[in-house]
Amino acid sequence: MGKVKWTDKANSHLFAIFEYIAKDSKVYASRFIKSLILATKKLELMPECGRKVPEFETLDFREVIYNNYRIIYVISDISREVEILAVIHSARDIKAALQEDWEL
Repeated sequence: MGKVKWTDKANSHLFAIFEYIAKDSKVYASRFIKSLILATKKLELMPECGRKVPEFETLDFREVIYNNYRIIYVISDISREVEILAVIHSARDIKAALQEDWEL
């Protein structure tokens, strides 16, 4: 069984999502973030269940969708460990969002 690790950048995305939702309801924000994180648990058993990110066909980025969010990750070739790279709202331009974060 693999392990799911969250990068600092992905954690900062979660915090920003929480803060945005918490403007209306901290309870709902907390529930949403917990559910979003839970949606990645399946990656421990089936890391390849997410599709390849179509905007980055040449990279090994994969994604799972939770509500309106794209959870972007990579799988380590050796350990089969999943590393969550980003959580991006599907309305955003993913190339622009990732270029801001990593200058791809």
